[in-house]
Amino acid sequence: MELFTNQVLAGIATGAIYACMALAVVMIFQAIDHLNFAQGEMAMFSTFISWQLMQWGLPYWWAFLATLIISFVGGIAIERLLFKPLAKAPILTNVAGFIALFAIVNSVAGLIWDFTIKQYPSPFGSSPFLGSQLISTHQAGMIGVTILLLIALYLFFQFTRIGLAMRAAASLPESARLVGINTSWMIALGWGMASAIGAIAGILIAPVVFLEPNMMGGVLIYGFAAAVLGGLSSPLGAVIGGFLVGIFENLAGTYIPGVGNELKLPIALALIITVLVVKPAGLLGRPIVKRV
Repeated sequence: MELFTNQVLAGIATGAIYACMALAVVMIFQAIDHLNFAQGEMAMFSTFISWQLMQWGLPYWWAFLATLIISFVGGIAIERLLFKPLAKAPILTNVAGFIALFAIVNSVAGLIWDFTIKQYPSPFGSSPFLGSQLISTHQAGMIGVTILLLIALYLFFQFTRIGLAMRAAASLPESARLVGINTSWMIALGWGMASAIGAIAGILIAPVVFLEPNMMGGVLIYGFAAAVLGGLSSPLGAVIGGFLVGIFENLAGTYIPGVGNELKLPIALALIITVLVVKPAGLLGRPIVKRV
């Protein structure tokens, strides 16, 4: 029983990272109806920025805040410069743009900071949480940050004018334009927020997997799995999906014979396929209905 509890708690902690990445994926999907294959690389680049700021002497939380601002502005810039001109292009053109962005960001990060593994500090420490050996303070911190992020997003989208405008632009763009909402800039704000959320995911996982340009490859796949499981139209579903994927991954690696670290990623891919076949809209997603 202790082993089961330990794996569940560790899965929740890991799932917090997947939940952050899934939130970023959902933000982009709601804005442009496409999955951003470069979301992980953008998060990695933001993490390197925060590491560089700390190397220059900036305290952790100031570097964290500065990175979020830089990531937010960078996300808007990417949307304005690259994907706004592709708004009416075929889907494959957008996919090619995402793949190009992936390769460019990865290569630029390697060029600037090289591909050697770097240590990244944790603001929460690594000691046992409240004296328990089942979960560390960093794992508890990851869970807490994810929950606070979800609450902040809920309040933003429910009780602010910009949040309501972004929801309207995502769900009913034609009607939103008729009432004076600049849907183009709402999409850009969605990109900026997704970039900042991805930066949080990268900063939280860097102390666990260490910092290097390929650190987010597997995390992005798990983030996709979490977003699909929870529903690409539901931020809450993305968070729940992230926690479920983290728990499922840990339990599968512990209790299914022959499943080690090498097979955890295929399990995430199998989960994506299963959800798409059984319930394409995800656990909390709403089916897409189009008038013909």
